[in-house]
Amino acid sequence: MKDFGSLNTVSIQKCLRTSDIEQVGDNSHLTFLEMLGNFSFGGYFKEEAIEYAHEFVAKETGLKIDYVSVFAGEGNIPADEESEKIWKSINPDIVVKRAGRADNFWGPTGSEGPCGPTTEIYINGVEVWNIVFNEFFSDKDGALLPLTKKGIDTGMGLERLAMAVQKKTNIFETDLFMPIMEEIRGKNLYDYEQNKASERIIADHLRASAFLIADGVTPSNVEQGYILRRLLRRAIRHAKLLNQPEDLYERVLHVLAHDIYGEIYPELKLKQKEILGVILAEKDKFTKTLDRGLREFGKLIEDIISKGGKVISGKNAFDLYTTFGFPLELIEELAKEKGLTVDVLGFEGEIGEHKAKSRAGAEKKFGGHGLALDTGELKAGGGEELAKVTRLHTATHLLHAALRKVLGDNVRQAGSDITPERLRFDFAFPRKVTAEEIKKIEELVNGAIKDDLVVSMKEMSYQEAIQSGALAFFKQKYPEVVKVYTIGNEKTPFSRELCGGPHVLRTGEVGRFRILKEESVSAGVRRIRAVAG
Repeated sequence: MKDFGSLNTVSIQKCLRTSDIEQVGDNSHLTFLEMLGNFSFGGYFKEEAIEYAHEFVAKETGLKIDYVSVFAGEGNIPADEESEKIWKSINPDIVVKRAGRADNFWGPTGSEGPCGPTTEIYINGVEVWNIVFNEFFSDKDGALLPLTKKGIDTGMGLERLAMAVQKKTNIFETDLFMPIMEEIRGKNLYDYEQNKASERIIADHLRASAFLIADGVTPSNVEQGYILRRLLRRAIRHAKLLNQPEDLYERVLHVLAHDIYGEIYPELKLKQKEILGVILAEKDKFTKTLDRGLREFGKLIEDIISKGGKVISGKNAFDLYTTFGFPLELIEELAKEKGLTVDVLGFEGEIGEHKAKSRAGAEKKFGGHGLALDTGELKAGGGEELAKVTRLHTATHLLHAALRKVLGDNVRQAGSDITPERLRFDFAFPRKVTAEEIKKIEELVNGAIKDDLVVSMKEMSYQEAIQSGALAFFKQKYPEVVKVYTIGNEKTPFSRELCGGPHVLRTGEVGRFRILKEESVSAGVRRIRAVAG
């Protein structure tokens, strides 16, 4: 923890709220916001914190407080009567509302840490400031123990404060957003009021995405990368609804980097080209399948409604996700627009079944490569290691395809070894691979990863598999029915091989690929060691 050299401090923090993504489009919800905070670590407490808040809101900014809320008490936690008395002592006419633990008690969920009751300030019906009184410590069992050194932790959204101070009816009319809104509207002739939700979603999501990318996040199907992909694809879809021109993203980013945040957050200006590149790459990737996906979605909806149904099955949602790259949340949003819901549990079940099949494949035999978990050749002890090995296994298919594209179709796999840390790939080739060729191979693999290609599997006869162009190796005896893994478009795939799995759903999960070493193994056989993630 940083020592500020004082018991009291203030901060301005960049914040991303993933819980509010679906609410963006109304008057007050955002994903990215700047959080203003003041803190005390054993210095001042309730009385001073409430007095400071009232002085700033009512006197410094001249705003009228609609009401404040305090903790009403719940279970064995007493009501925060002290805070209510303090508010009334400052202003006897102030309206004080009481709420339970869900609204007016802050603390860790399922983990240890400081916690306590809160008081919130509402202006024009919107919560602007939340003041947390950390007077308890929640242990691992959820028991609350009194703290000897009590603390203050407050959070006030700059955008909501600006809305109140500038006397606007919504956040998007403030000076923090109007330059962006003007770029979105441009010379378009659509009905602004009718399309305000789409405008706001584009403005908020592009702003949030720019800050995420500036901080090193890239679109993917996991963790922070998934949030970024979800934001960008939602913005791209709404930009399409408004028939926005191609230069929208460049114009919005220029306004963000130069007109609004350039001086405060110079990284937006310094990384402007990089940020734009990431956004445009994701746009190009998604728009390739967006139209087809929307058409397929339309047919699906018609079919469901014609049969009197109201739910998109988990299997159909899973197919939209794997085939067209539609995040579950986008499918839910599209379904809601048509008055339907999505079987989320069924979708999660499909994801789980896919992962279980991949794990089972890894536990029995690592595809046609003869690598088993208990032989020592494939070192994957648990679920996390299996996930890493799965990503690397798909990377070997990408590597093999890239080798053939750069070095020629005579390249043949001669063996592989995969651990959670790296992959080793042996292939038949008569000479050393040049540095320029290595670079091209890496670029091809990373290009396929950036394109987030679908990884699909079909079972077919061995003869059909060979006729489809699938590669088979080791002169091994294959069963009559084999599994064929295709990466990319079915007609012109990046890779197609006979394999037993496991594989990721889409190449974006693999992560950045890098070749560490290329060397000779024996006469006519070369070896590549590489990592991904």
